[in-house]
Amino acid sequence: MAQSFRTLKLDKVGRAFGTMNALRDVSFEVNRGEFVALLGPSGCGKSTALNCIAGLLPTTSGSIWLDDRRIDTLSPEERGFGMVFQNYALFPHMTVRDNVGFGLKMQNRPKDEIARKVDQALATVRLESQADKLPGQMSGGQQQRVAIARAIAIEPPLVLMDEPLSNLDAKLRLEMRQEIRRIHQGLGSITIYVTHDQDEALSLADRIVVLRDGMIRQIGAPEDLYQRPDLLDVADFMGFRNRVKGKVVGRDGDKVTLDIGGDRITGVARQEIGEEGVAAIRPDDLVAAEQGVPATVEIIEYRGRHFFGQARGPGGAELFFRAPQRLAPGEEIHLAAPDDRTLIYPASAAPGGKP
Repeated sequence: MAQSFRTLKLDKVGRAFGTMNALRDVSFEVNRGEFVALLGPSGCGKSTALNCIAGLLPTTSGSIWLDDRRIDTLSPEERGFGMVFQNYALFPHMTVRDNVGFGLKMQNRPKDEIARKVDQALATVRLESQADKLPGQMSGGQQQRVAIARAIAIEPPLVLMDEPLSNLDAKLRLEMRQEIRRIHQGLGSITIYVTHDQDEALSLADRIVVLRDGMIRQIGAPEDLYQRPDLLDVADFMGFRNRVKGKVVGRDGDKVTLDIGGDRITGVARQEIGEEGVAAIRPDDLVAAEQGVPATVEIIEYRGRHFFGQARGPGGAELFFRAPQRLAPGEEIHLAAPDDRTLIYPASAAPGGKP
């Protein structure tokens, strides 16, 4: 596969398993040098999309292109992409050096070229001193670096990563995030990264593709999806855990005011709002205040700089909030959020309505 490419394009890609459509009309483009995350809950189709790009699964419909060359008709080895799996998929009986050089050996590269490229890949992931170890003698984070080195040793036009950090502990995940971003920037190729972790996607990606039920719900820069999700289900997945339904009692430009059991919440409308709407608010932005929606504290937790709690609001609504000090379960409080941090969606988008 030629390295001088510009764009990867998925055009209305579908993948069915019997009567179940795992992917439906998935279309997006990725430019050389971009890091794109496929984000969504389990079963949304993100790993299926990655496997279709890699050639590990055939598409049922649509096409995949690298510039003007159609590649969904090619075998995985003809595509020449680097793949990093969740479980590392290292050969336990091979040294680190042999694992990293495996793909090059399968391509029948000369021995001196294999040695040179293995050394380069190990230097990139900072594992030169571990070259003669077996995978079982290494930590999880080191094994994941070996898997990344193996993927990049063949100098692929694309690096595909399927939840590569999910088996690591929290500290290692943070460290490996930085390493993966550094490696990507050094390669200058495309990285497509599957994750269900919004923090991973936000910190790593140039753009995020949010999937649900095999369909793309929104594509955008991390800051756009974090601050301005277009749809309620996207907002829910991006951390807007509070969803409170109410009747529209005021409109002022893109601002909409809802009546919530006699109290009012004002926010920014993200879609056309009818007579009822749903206010979506992040727990970080919903805070204990002197005025606001009345609620009863049920659970309170200390998370370092702040306390976070769960409370019961009007109509039994479950509310997640931040507080400056510890509150007691059963305590009556008021909760409020800034208007510009409150998003209003149509009531039909709430659970039980249309997505």
